[in-house]
Amino acid sequence: MTSTKHLQELLDRVARGEVDPNTAREELLEVLRAQPYEDLGMARVDHHRSVRQGFPEVVLGLGKTPAQIATIAAAIVKGGSTLLVTRASEASYQAVLAVVPGATYYADAALITFPQQDVTRGKGTIVVAAAGTSDLPVAEEAARTAELMGNDVTRLYDVGVAGLHRLLGERARLTAARVIIVVAGMEGALPSVVAGLVDVPVIAVPTSIGYGASFGGIAALLGMLNSCASGVSVVNIDNGFGAAAMASLINHL
Repeated sequence: MTSTKHLQELLDRVARGEVDPNTAREELLEVLRAQPYEDLGMARVDHHRSVRQGFPEVVLGLGKTPAQIATIAAAIVKGGSTLLVTRASEASYQAVLAVVPGATYYADAALITFPQQDVTRGKGTIVVAAAGTSDLPVAEEAARTAELMGNDVTRLYDVGVAGLHRLLGERARLTAARVIIVVAGMEGALPSVVAGLVDVPVIAVPTSIGYGASFGGIAALLGMLNSCASGVSVVNIDNGFGAAAMASLINHL
């Protein structure tokens, strides 16, 4: 597979007389045979995702074997795209590393990454605020995903409503953000508080952290959906990646 950028470079080299047209024709035909997706049998890799949406296809590691993840990762990297695998295990990383030397594993976020493309930088800063230390895996998934998508990220951790002064002490960084991702479990109150302090979009991420009556994050989800503050949108439970993708779109407008 070959990226759109590589095809443009190939055509430019033909125009300069550096590549024989027949050679270029064979390479181009080989690429077009597998576009817009590549059928791997157990997966169909969407090589045109970045053309349509601005960022390549992302691999969800849950439910996939390390071998399957490695096969998909190799196809994405061969196509010239940036690799991002979410919810990845150490075993999956070792399998990917065997076919994508140089890939990085962030255990705190359960992400595998391999940047390959230049990305347009976001216009401002994305703040990722987490209520408690238990929420950090989801917060780091959001923060590292946003960074990979070309955004400057500021982290504000352990600023939950049980100690509101910790959040208010960071008000300057909150008000300087272009978009804010707020990650919280338990009763999920933090996004409402943050949204009441700022004039930018707030993306709320409920986490599955909490005691029995939190119902695995449903209590936080419902609390965020019922936010009395304006400007709050909500993604699914533990979906740090989804929050980062939305925040990145906003920050690139």
